[in-house]
Amino acid sequence: MKPDPSLDRYVRQILLSEVGLEGQKKIRQSKILIIGAGGLGSSAAFYLAAAGVGHIGIADPDIVEISNLNRQILHLPGRIGGPKAESAKLTLNRFNPDIIITPYPVKLTSPEQFHTLIPEYDLILDCSDNYETRYTINEACIRLQKSWIYGAVSEFEGQVMTIIPGLTPCFRCLYPAARSVSKNPAAVMGVTPGLIGTLQAAEALKFILNQGKLLTGRLLFVDLLEMRFDIMTTSKNKDCPACRHLD
Repeated sequence: MKPDPSLDRYVRQILLSEVGLEGQKKIRQSKILIIGAGGLGSSAAFYLAAAGVGHIGIADPDIVEISNLNRQILHLPGRIGGPKAESAKLTLNRFNPDIIITPYPVKLTSPEQFHTLIPEYDLILDCSDNYETRYTINEACIRLQKSWIYGAVSEFEGQVMTIIPGLTPCFRCLYPAARSVSKNPAAVMGVTPGLIGTLQAAEALKFILNQGKLLTGRLLFVDLLEMRFDIMTTSKNKDCPACRHLD
C-alpha cells in the first residue's frame, strides 16, 4: 500500500503517542464552530487548520477594518471593507486546501439562531468580544448539550475555560451578570488574543483526542505583563438560572 501523502503534513504530531494515526483520523473527522473571526478566532482557526481539523465553521457578521490588523492575522490589507467570515475562509483554504471551511457572515443574537448551526459541530469555540454573545452561546450549548471553550482578552490579560453542560460550571455560574463595557474601542496588545486563541485551539485538540487535563471547572488567567499563568477552581452555582435544571 502506498503511503498517504496527505499525512506528511501532520507527521510530527502523528509521532506523538497521544495522537498517532487514529488520533489524526479523529482530528480529520472533527467539526468545530468558531464564533468570531477576530484576534482570538484568527489564531485558534489557524492552528486548528494546521492540525488538520476536517471542517471549521466561522461565524462573524463584521467587516475587516484597518484597526483589526494588529491582531487579526486571518485578514489582509487588501480585504478591508470585506466580510471577515469570507476573508477567514480565503486565508484558511489557501493555508490548508484539504479541509472544509464554512463561513457564516451573519449576526447571531438568539439561541434559536445558534440551534441552526451548533448541531452539526462537535465543539464550539467562543472567540467573540462581548458578554451578550457569550450568554447566548451558553444558553444554546446547554439546550443542545454541546461543549464549548470560552476565551476573552483585555489589554495584556486573558482567560480560558472549557465548559461541558451538565458536568462543569457554565458561563453564568462564573459570571451571573454581564459586566459593564465601555463603548470606546477596547485596548489590547495584539499578541494577547494570539496566545489565548492558541490556548483555545490546544483545549479543542485535547477535547477531540480525549487526552490530557481540560480546563473544566478551572478558569485560566494569563497576565503577559507579569508573565503569570494562574488557575482559579470554579464550582457550579446550585441556583444558576441557566444550568441548575441539569443537576
